Amino acid sequence: MKFVKVGDKIINLNKLHSIIDKMIEMRQNGFSQQEVADRFKVDRSFISRLENLAEVRKGGNIAVIGFPIKNKEELEELLKEWGVNFTLLLSEKERLSIAESTSGIELFNMVMDLIAKVQSHDVIIFLGSDKRSQLMEAIFDKDIITVNIGHSPLTEDVYVDPKVIKDILDSLRG
Repeated sequence: MKFVKVGDKIINLNKLHSIIDKMIEMRQNGFSQQEVADRFKVDRSFISRLENLAEVRKGGNIAVIGFPIKNKEELEELLKEWGVNFTLLLSEKERLSIAESTSGIELFNMVMDLIAKVQSHDVIIFLGSDKRSQLMEAIFDKDIITVNIGHSPLTEDVYVDPKVIKDILDSLRG
């Protein structure tokens, strides 16, 4: 337990952190600011200010899709750290495995589900071949940031420089 003295009060920092974690968790799970405020007996404006204190990015949700990616684990970790909402990165082996192990109708349904998920995001970052980038821009009526990683068809995993992705995310942070 860690305690601090503030004025004439003794504050349990562990308890304070736990309460804030619970507030944020409730907001992540779809509770409104008012519902969270009511639960913890605080003003709704407190919840809003709390969120604003730690805000990293204002605005839309980001989806990142890419294939065939050599350093997918490294990029996934980076995207997780930046709070990217949806990530789908595949190696060539994973991409071929999905295509080979899935029936035509299952593959079609999977693709349609992915399109619906990605469509709900405000910004889409796509890492792929020149031809696939054009296809993504045609499918989605959103902001699409394409990172061309080679000429189509790509048959081997491609290393994507994490700095390129960081720079894009920085520009979106505004």
